[in-house]
Amino acid sequence: MKGIKKKTALNDKGIHEALDRMVTQMVADYPEMERLVLIGIRTGGAFLADRIQKLLKAKKGLLVPTGALDITLYRDDWTRINHKPIVGKTEVPVCLDNKIIILVDDVLYTGRTVRAAMDALIDFGRPRRISLAVLVDRGGRELPISADYTAIRLDVKSGERVNVYFKEMGNHDQVVIENETEVKN
Repeated sequence: MKGIKKKTALNDKGIHEALDRMVTQMVADYPEMERLVLIGIRTGGAFLADRIQKLLKAKKGLLVPTGALDITLYRDDWTRINHKPIVGKTEVPVCLDNKIIILVDDVLYTGRTVRAAMDALIDFGRPRRISLAVLVDRGGRELPISADYTAIRLDVKSGERVNVYFKEMGNHDQVVIENETEVKN
């Protein structure tokens, strides 16, 4: 019989503190935020982009335009996953020409999701710059992509998954490393 072994890497307080540190670095990197736009990759990245927007407003008093991007049809494996993909809503609040985009995602793994997101972003204009902010970098890159802002780096073994749970989805905020294990009767 199989069971799931779970190890919490970040709890709700840890996630909030990590996002606060990331936002402090963003403010230092972009003191004039008039060109800044936050775009979260659905689903987890969209929740994080909204949280980052609130933290930026609290620190700088400026409401940064924030949107969400569904990358389903930009994935290089979508036909292998499902021949009738369910496409979520994309919301890009402004033209991205000459803007500084901070692309936000929950977990950076192979880099393929970020590559797809960059392809999708270009359909909305030609940004001056695209930076990447992730809650978790779990390693295992297949493409040469790295994050500019990372809350936590995890050493994840083969067969382990990193799952991020959000209060916006009815869960407690947490980052969890999970793997299937054999359970003895």
